[in-house]
Amino acid sequence: MNKRLALLACTAASAAAIASAGPAAASAKTPDYDVVAGGFVSPLHVTAGPGKSVLVSQDFAGKLTRIDRDGSTEDLSTDTPQGWEVAGADTRGSTTYFLESVGAGQGDPAGLHGYLKSIDARGDVETIADFADYERSHNPDGDQHYGFGDDVSAQCLAAWPQFPPPSYRGIVDSHPYALAVRDNTAYVADAGMNAVLKVNLKNGDIDTVAVLPPRPAVVPAGLRIPTDMMGNTVEVPACVVGHEYAFEPVPTDVGIGPDGMLYVTSLPGGPEGPELGARGAIFRINPWNGDTDLWAEDILSPTGLAVAGNGDVYVASLFGGEILKFTCDGDRSQFLAVNMPADVDISGHTLYATIDALGDPSQPPAGKVIKADLR
Repeated sequence: MNKRLALLACTAASAAAIASAGPAAASAKTPDYDVVAGGFVSPLHVTAGPGKSVLVSQDFAGKLTRIDRDGSTEDLSTDTPQGWEVAGADTRGSTTYFLESVGAGQGDPAGLHGYLKSIDARGDVETIADFADYERSHNPDGDQHYGFGDDVSAQCLAAWPQFPPPSYRGIVDSHPYALAVRDNTAYVADAGMNAVLKVNLKNGDIDTVAVLPPRPAVVPAGLRIPTDMMGNTVEVPACVVGHEYAFEPVPTDVGIGPDGMLYVTSLPGGPEGPELGARGAIFRINPWNGDTDLWAEDILSPTGLAVAGNGDVYVASLFGGEILKFTCDGDRSQFLAVNMPADVDISGHTLYATIDALGDPSQPPAGKVIKADLR
């Protein structure tokens, strides 16, 4: 659900008091991690690149930036149109695969654009797959019901605000947000489709691996919900209190385990905070048959994930202010306490992460890429 990710930026702007105030210097030391480079705008994705470089997506700026070993940075020429978003990336050999998209404006499906592209060592950019066309043709979650069930009367629903809808099925919306590449396949978490896709890197064919299930929550008394993208809210009608609302699951990242299984973070729609609690989750998906299991839950705003070679899963909890570690058995602990971590990636024994990802827009860009030793 693309609208949900837009709300993250609004929330972060109002929480500027907890955001960092300035850009970081390369290789500044802290007790727990090293800062690799800083001064980034909305660094929502990070991936280890070729030759010990690191790639960071400055999503809202539409930039894919390479950080070299000495901390110097260079924006790659991705040919991304102005106003579009560059999201997740992954590398294989000297080729970098990345996602770019733009939303549908006022809900017009024809305005959707989203692509998987590649850029090689010479800088040549190639378009591999078109997600917006796939969504318009297939709408993977089109049969999935969201909102209230039949236990809430039509009279009650009439008092519910128009946004979010009181009851609906999956709409035509695509927001290709994160990817993981193995062999000739790219697995893509699409936050608009609420689905995980696979792309044949040789011919660009797209298939749906799985649609994530809705994330229901019981509506408490006094709950205030957003009514627009400007941070305005309204208290829910008393008649819905105690009933379940099925929120969209919003996949935000996908990682491949050593056993070939997919691990997918889910950022459920709706308020995040004391009212409904931490409702983010990790799903484990069999890429061969689409079987989907809830693997971990009760995570606040999980927006990035990486799987280590031993099966441990590391998760960025954006508004939780921490990077979590889950063992292969699902045991949970805090790996790092950091401000607004958005994404993580692993190369060897090193974990890379983006922090201070959403800051005060009136201040200089303060996003950083850090690294920490896993040993």
